[in-house]
Amino acid sequence: MVIKPVKKIGYYLAVAFLILYFSSWHTSIAQEPDYRYFYRVYFTDKGDYKPENFSPSRLLSPKAIARRIKYGIKFPDYTDLPVYPPYINQIRSLGLTLHNTSKWMNTALFKSITPAPVSVIESLPFVEGVRVVKVPSAKSVKPDKLELIQGVNNEVPYDRQITMLEGNFLHDSGFDGTGVVIAVLDGGFSRANFLPCLDKLRARYGIRGTYDFVLNSKNVYSYHYHGTAVLSVLAGDVPGKIVGSAPGANYWLFRTEDVYSEFPVEEDYWAAAAEYADSLGVDIISTSLGYNVFDDPSMNYKFEDLNGMNAFITRVADIAVSKGIIVVASAGNERDNEWLRIIAPSDGFKVICAGAVDQYCTISTFSSAGPSADGRIKPDNVAMGVDVTAQIDEKGYIKISGTSFSCPILSGMCACLLQAVPEASPSDIIDILHRCSDRANNPDSLYGFGLPSMKKAIQMLQEKIMLKPGIDITAGPNPFTDHIDIYFREPPYSPLSVEIYSSTGHLLYKKIITSRDYISKTLRLNDLQFRNQGIYFLKIMTDNGTSVMKVVKIND
Repeated sequence: MVIKPVKKIGYYLAVAFLILYFSSWHTSIAQEPDYRYFYRVYFTDKGDYKPENFSPSRLLSPKAIARRIKYGIKFPDYTDLPVYPPYINQIRSLGLTLHNTSKWMNTALFKSITPAPVSVIESLPFVEGVRVVKVPSAKSVKPDKLELIQGVNNEVPYDRQITMLEGNFLHDSGFDGTGVVIAVLDGGFSRANFLPCLDKLRARYGIRGTYDFVLNSKNVYSYHYHGTAVLSVLAGDVPGKIVGSAPGANYWLFRTEDVYSEFPVEEDYWAAAAEYADSLGVDIISTSLGYNVFDDPSMNYKFEDLNGMNAFITRVADIAVSKGIIVVASAGNERDNEWLRIIAPSDGFKVICAGAVDQYCTISTFSSAGPSADGRIKPDNVAMGVDVTAQIDEKGYIKISGTSFSCPILSGMCACLLQAVPEASPSDIIDILHRCSDRANNPDSLYGFGLPSMKKAIQMLQEKIMLKPGIDITAGPNPFTDHIDIYFREPPYSPLSVEIYSSTGHLLYKKIITSRDYISKTLRLNDLQFRNQGIYFLKIMTDNGTSVMKVVKIND
């Protein structure tokens, strides 16, 4: 019997989604067997799947499609096609269990209780290769990479990590990451569901969801506190105690690091998380993780692998950027160790590699050195990574150190910039972070392009992307439905007062921004409560004068 191609494709796609949701992404109820061997299988192709045979909505979520449209990214493409189900099923028939897949890399991660017949798998005509990514092995004597480095100087101001980047100007101008979605990929988020500094985040349901890609479950709160510390640096908000870099953003929390061992399989978990983040419409991936050496030394990377093209996780991270996601990764804490250099995925061509400085902007002794193996400037930028204010439990606040914490500081600042200039692409953000930094004209292998100024960044970004209005102040869209954007020819650098009146003179809306250094050329009013269609008057007052304009509201 001959199966018509369209029907065949529809059948296999249905099988793919069944495998995805019932094999890889389910929450186990019974005790999972002791899978001790993991294998990454590379496939030669995706069978008879072709992008042109599918409508975009069958391959991508609406949010993933929206991001691609926003940035003019062609879709769907080959990487958007699922791994071919018949290939997966044939390998499963050999007695292996599927853990997850990567459509971007066209790989599948299989596991087994006993060693698998690798030579048999490699002999299959659709298999390009097999890599053993985890075996039973003694834990390395190397210190736990997620163990927190306790800070030593409790006199460092709690907000120094923000003010040294001039991030306080972004926050004071109303840009705290609101509307931006960040995925945090880490080793666990112990007590993050109770942490006092995250009370505001939880109260507004800012933690949008969680997933553990190590065990394929939703619980991320029963493991390490490293991700908790990272999240507190991003989203902590207690006046006078802690200020996150993006307290207004929304978050997805993903566990991709197996804290009990160190093997390349964790790169596969990371890949699954990155692809899921894409489907969720995430804007930024912040990952304070990195890979170079493993419990089994035969699996180690060599420094020459850190060329942006060899490491599995690095290739995945760059694909994520090609889908419109900003990826920020820690440079690593290796400069005072034998390795010395940056670690994957921070060697990615489009990955923002975050180094660490102290409160005086001096590079830390541990911050991994660049360049990449192929000679590119790395790290990209630095932020405070010594004596950073964080919280990991209900006892209080601590000072911690590591590029694990300069990374979320930069990630959060990127979120604030995206809020201020939503049209900015990952390439725009990377370019501006390089250009607005204190070593932009003389980058090196320790600081990269240096410490970025958020005050310069927003101005340069808006100058690059936004059209300058012909008059001092204008507003749009006009007519409007649910929001109004106010455009300034030059930043007002003063307190702002905005009022909206009905045609009969009744005050319906008032917004006051007290910052004496409002640094943006735009102000979005998206909290408008009045619903009636009609003519309204918008009044804008700054130190430079008052402007009044007529606007029209229409309903969808």
